[in-house]
Amino acid sequence: MTSHTEQPLPEFDNPPVNEVVCGVLFRSVDNLLAPHLGLLWDRFKAEYPSCQEAPPIIPIIEGFGEGAARNKPEFAEIPPLPRVWFVHANGNGIIQVQRDRFLHNWRKLNAENTYPRYGHVFGRFLKHLGTLQEFVAEHKLGAVEPLQYEMTYVNHIYKDEGWAANSDVGKIFADFGWRAEQERFLPPPEGINWRTTFVLPRKMGRLHASIQNGESREDNRPLFVFELTVRGMATEKSLPAMQGWFDMAHEWIVRGFADLTNERTQNDVWRRTR
Repeated sequence: MTSHTEQPLPEFDNPPVNEVVCGVLFRSVDNLLAPHLGLLWDRFKAEYPSCQEAPPIIPIIEGFGEGAARNKPEFAEIPPLPRVWFVHANGNGIIQVQRDRFLHNWRKLNAENTYPRYGHVFGRFLKHLGTLQEFVAEHKLGAVEPLQYEMTYVNHIYKDEGWAANSDVGKIFADFGWRAEQERFLPPPEGINWRTTFVLPRKMGRLHASIQNGESREDNRPLFVFELTVRGMATEKSLPAMQGWFDMAHEWIVRGFADLTNERTQNDVWRRTR
């Protein structure tokens, strides 16, 4: 799968990445029952000793063309299972499993945590997905048949890192600015919530970009949450094709981040090196 451009990807010494998620949506493995989740946890427990439950994620399928089933969920006709989290001993890694989805998260819990870069995060996802596939095959539960891949980068852009008020949003995101004329009727915006989408080459998915207000968990410091998600599917379901799709998704997220953010902030705050 060829790169969108021959130029090297932008790089930053201090990127504002707070969380990265790699995932795959697959046909519901209806034979996967609650007891199996406990057995599956045994495969991960040495590294991921904590377990939590969460509601299942409703599928969203990207579609194209007239009459396409865009954002059409699929529902299993059996009692739902919870989505289970297996949490890494250091708290930074999370494996998420439900009947039709597998995700691996890296998350930043404090200022000392350093984003380990795409290769590491994707490698962990690939390794643990392989464990799930082996488990499903060994217990004769069916097969993991991919329907869609997904990758998400969540960035936290803190107040005073290039902006001081919501009306400064254009200082970070030049395409979404607030005109500060003195004669305006409306006051500066109380909140920001902006979303848009971009179609990938050959309609292999979409890049979803969103900006909204948030607060840090540690000290309630105001921030912009800048989320970039790519969802779609490779042209075939082989492992090389999946790897190529994720490489493309990563490229679109990194180049999209650089395209949508202000060059001065990139250099002064995130210390762009390339």
